[in-house]
Amino acid sequence: MNSANVAAPETGDRILRKVAVRLMPFLCLLYFINYLDRVNIGFAGPNGMNEELGLTATAFGFASGIFFLGYLVLEVPSNLALHRFGARRWLARIMITWGVLATVLAFVPSATALIVLRFLLGVAEAGFFPGIILYLTFWFPAAQRAKAVALFMAAVPVSSAIGATVSSVLIDAGHGVFGLSGWRFMFLVEGVPAMLLAVATWFYLTDRPSEAKWLTEQEREWLTGQLAAEQAETESKHHWTLRKALTHPRIPALAFVYFGISYGLYALGFFLPTIIDGFEQQYGTNLSTVQSGLVTAVPYVIGAVAMVLWASHGDRTGERVWHVALPMLLGGVCIPVALYLGNPYLAMAAVTVCAVGVCAALPTFWALPSTFLSGSAAAGGIALINSLGNISGFAAPYITGALRDVTGSQRAGLWVVGAVMVVAAGVVVFLRAAPSTGDDKD
Repeated sequence: MNSANVAAPETGDRILRKVAVRLMPFLCLLYFINYLDRVNIGFAGPNGMNEELGLTATAFGFASGIFFLGYLVLEVPSNLALHRFGARRWLARIMITWGVLATVLAFVPSATALIVLRFLLGVAEAGFFPGIILYLTFWFPAAQRAKAVALFMAAVPVSSAIGATVSSVLIDAGHGVFGLSGWRFMFLVEGVPAMLLAVATWFYLTDRPSEAKWLTEQEREWLTGQLAAEQAETESKHHWTLRKALTHPRIPALAFVYFGISYGLYALGFFLPTIIDGFEQQYGTNLSTVQSGLVTAVPYVIGAVAMVLWASHGDRTGERVWHVALPMLLGGVCIPVALYLGNPYLAMAAVTVCAVGVCAALPTFWALPSTFLSGSAAAGGIALINSLGNISGFAAPYITGALRDVTGSQRAGLWVVGAVMVVAAGVVVFLRAAPSTGDDKD
């Protein structure tokens, strides 16, 4: 072995901290803007958009979720393109197109146009999230990967928390600016950062450790050697080709697990503002738009802390499956009972536990595929898992909205959320017992 790759543990930790400090804040910022542009329709709906465009709960759920059908169309080819052309070029291209479409949403004239633009927004964003997950495998060894993913994905609850307040303020303060409704002004303002950050991405990101001029030559050699050795070991144990990664039944099984986690995430993301808005009728509360945004932020703030702590624990112990299954079970059991509780504080406590469960499961889940996928197989497999799993982004808001229209209550939709999460937790435990080798060899 090259002596450059034999380093004291503290030396390796120092190099990885340097990489994390360089990359993670910027990647978190990108995902913060990405997730906000994806779910800000959840704040627009109950604050004038549904009324202005004549959307029922079912139509609102359909418009929210059709984003993910567009996402599904180009997810795998987009991630393969990133693997081929490099992260900084491909991510910048994605961000420019999604930023333009996110801004155009401010001028949508009808429900039909909203649905079309949401679909195109999904097409534009395809490959962003799995591209980042793949990109992190280029920089962090497996033992540190769950924490790295957690730091990146902390942008989801942080975006939901800060975004709830920011979106509410923009809707409130922006009403009438440029002659726009408050929700239109919010879309206009929140679409611009993606375009600006696309330019920054082109110049700031480094595709691979071997190209990182901000690392010393010895640091580049050590990190490149560590990752190359790890990839060689993975390929010797699990010889997965791209074709196998796109056809093996283990991939759709993992996609269903991700479907369950995301089902809870998107049901909360799109309908939590509506649920809180309904507290006035159910509990007699009276919250302003900004106050509702602050209340919406609470579960995600706590979820962000839980996400990082739980992923760090998973990295220390090396255990992955139960670090995914247990929080999913916890969240799945708690969310259906939220609207049966006697006051809004207890209801929000149950919603918060669900958010903690979803947030804690997410980063450790993404440490699972890279235990047997590498190279182009990882690019295609991760993209396919994310693509199939994100069908929940369509199913969750559409089914939740449809059940609300049929029953007149959010309760039936939240029971479905809980059931899907519990079943998906069972699947990941089953996969733990199922062999991942043997027939994996070509």
